[in-house]
Parts: sequence; structure tokens; C-alpha cells
Amino acid sequence: MFAADPEELLRGQRMYAKATATVNRLLEEAREAEHLTSVAEEKAREAWYRLDARTAELARIKRGIETKLDAARWSLQAQADRSAASGQCSGSVPLPQTEFPEGSAWVTPVQRYTLSAGFDSAGARWANRHTGQDFAVGIGSPVRSIGAGRVVSVSCGGGFGMQIVVQHNDGWYSQYAHLASVTVDQGDRVRTGQWLGQAGTTGNSTGPHLHFEVRLTPDFGSAVDPVSWLRNRGVWL
Repeated sequence: MFAADPEELLRGQRMYAKATATVNRLLEEAREAEHLTSVAEEKAREAWYRLDARTAELARIKRGIETKLDAARWSLQAQADRSAASGQCSGSVPLPQTEFPEGSAWVTPVQRYTLSAGFDSAGARWANRHTGQDFAVGIGSPVRSIGAGRVVSVSCGGGFGMQIVVQHNDGWYSQYAHLASVTVDQGDRVRTGQWLGQAGTTGNSTGPHLHFEVRLTPDFGSAVDPVSWLRNRGVWL
């Protein structure tokens, strides 16, 4: 509009045309980017819906497996209760075990647990003081020998329900009670960490747990504090 001569006017027209083309190109690129973003958002929504559906399916499968496992645990417990009531163990059922603790002379009797009633504690559940350390675990949890030795007894019935006593190489004894199954027989040699049975709630028990004792002799009444005993051997509970 303010050109002083035709040449200046033509230069202005060329500059305006170039600027217009640049703006149009940028607008087209913006529209293309918006379209790509929209497509990406749609794909992301579809992927999210698929993931959400897969997560729901996996949760359903997990619930089904947990239900079957729970039923299997209580079926195992029911069989153990019948054995404990009759006073006759049904016999050992070996569990496949390929790994043992390396370089350890002593281990905990179960791997994953919550400590419950302790040694020498009092309560209405016991006629006298508590003679061992209880480990709260689920039915079917593997129970293992705290050290190498020999199985001196496997028995059912009474307050301890299904139980195992092991004599260790240093002369001490360990007891594992309220079991749901046993995987060893009397006289078997066992290694440190070897599975002896599965935890349960047989005998005088208010819920699934392992009652564990360390004894001077194989007999009831000779127990010592197992927490201190294990600690002195490098095993902390």
C-alpha cells in the first residue's frame, strides 16, 4: 500500500506470497500433527482397553487358582485330622526338593513366617507354660529340618497332632508339630534344610502354624528357648 514505485510493489507482493505460503505450510503441518496425535491417542485408548481386559482376565485366573489351592490345602488338612484322630499316620509322601541351603549348618524351620507365641509364654491354650516357638504359616507350607541329623520319631495324635522329632549330629533334638503331612519316615537321615513335612493345624491348635521346639532329649519337657538356641548358631528369627 505504501510502495513508492512498481518494483517495490512487486517485491512486497513476492514477500507476501512467500509469507502466505509459509503460514499455509505451517497450518498444514499443524493439522497433520493434530491428526497423528488423534490417531496415536486412539491407538493408546485401544491398547489400554486391551490391557485392562487382560488384567481383568488374569485376576479372574488368579482367583480361580487361589480357590483351588485353598481347597487343596483344606483337603490336606482334613486328611491329617483323620490321621491325628486315629493316632495313625498315613505314611510319608515325599515332596520333590532339589535345592538346599548352601554353606549353612543351621536354618530356620520355615522360610516365610510371622512369629506368634513364644517360648515360656502363658495362656489359656496351654496347661503350663508354652514349650516352644510358634511360626504362623499357611497350611501346606514346607517345614524343613533346622540341621542335619536323623528322624527319631514320626507320630500322630495328642496335643501336638502330627509331629516329627529329629536328632541332630551334635546330640540336640528338634520337634515340628501340628503338621498336615510328613515327607520322611522314622530312621531317615536328613540334611540341613530338607523338607520334613507341611505345616497344618492338627492337634491342640487354633489355626495353621508350626510349633517348633529344641530339646535336650527327644521327650516333652526337656525344651530350651529355641530363639536363643538358634541365635547362638548364627540363625536370627
